[in-house]
Amino acid sequence: MSAPTSLADILARRTAPAAPELVEMLPDGRLRCYSCGHRCPIPEGREGVCKVRFRKHDVLEVPRGYVGALQCDPIEKKPFFHALPGTDALSFGMLGCDLHCAYCQNWFTSQSIRDPAAAGAPRDVTAEELVEEALDCGAPTIVSTYNEPLITSEWAVEVFRAARARGLRTAYVSNGNGTPQVLDYLAPWLDFYKVDLKSMDDKHYRELGGVLQNVLDTIAGLHERGIWLEVLTLTIPGFNDSDAELARAARFIASVSKDIPWHVTAFHPDYKMTDRGATPADTLLRACEIGTAEGLRYVYAGNLAGRLEKWENTRCPGCGETLVERRGFRVLANRIDGGACPRCATRIPGRWDAKVEGTTRTHGVPLPVL
Repeated sequence: MSAPTSLADILARRTAPAAPELVEMLPDGRLRCYSCGHRCPIPEGREGVCKVRFRKHDVLEVPRGYVGALQCDPIEKKPFFHALPGTDALSFGMLGCDLHCAYCQNWFTSQSIRDPAAAGAPRDVTAEELVEEALDCGAPTIVSTYNEPLITSEWAVEVFRAARARGLRTAYVSNGNGTPQVLDYLAPWLDFYKVDLKSMDDKHYRELGGVLQNVLDTIAGLHERGIWLEVLTLTIPGFNDSDAELARAARFIASVSKDIPWHVTAFHPDYKMTDRGATPADTLLRACEIGTAEGLRYVYAGNLAGRLEKWENTRCPGCGETLVERRGFRVLANRIDGGACPRCATRIPGRWDAKVEGTTRTHGVPLPVL
């Protein structure tokens, strides 16, 4: 009886050559991959840290042609609060990640190759089928999420090319462990980008498998390239919730731009981090106040719907008018007029499109792959 086929073997049959912009032949004969901040030098027959980009006969093979998860979500769930509020986003993911966070809430896809307990499996699909699914849902945005999209950027660009041709917006939900090369590769095809800023302590980042500076450079690089950016910090008790660390995070974001929205969201015990309780509302309130004190104009609390209402809404920094009223992922009212406050005409940074309205029948529903 033959040995069962591993998930790695199954994924290895769903690949294509890497984009030339994201690979370099080194003098010692290894291939340097630039899809993420690890910049792996890959010898023949081996894979990178992500385990889904591998070398075969002097070619860097990368994922293509499948999804590991597919759902139509409110765009606020990503979360984007300054990009087409009240609309849906078709969210797709592949398998694998370049980090190994113990608290990952999408571990069933992100850790599927490392962890045999994960249930992620590929389902074949074309870029055109994903775009048709988005159009059928009435979703004006298509988002690469659920696993780390940087390590599958070639597939994302293939999908985004097809999406742009049909008038859709495109987005990444990412850990931000990028490189200048991958940001340049993505920039022509990407509208919105959410970065998880997990900590301001490099030691903590290295425990997760990353490097803090790569993420800080990505945040600055996205802003420089004109891609709409929102930053999220999952606030974890005893890990990154001290006043000093929250202030450092807010101060850094404000140094890039005070107009970047900062989402501070509540942790709940998950995956391998079950040794502490969920984040209390008081912690998020403290984080929001710290962010505001550091000069950020748009600070939001997440994952505690209705408990910190003031911090779920978008308010005008000029006159204090409530412009977008929310409860959880639902938009209750949107008073922004042509990208500005209707009371004092202060411009509100973001991507507002008067032609895009409403949500649809598939809102929040997992979707089959055609």
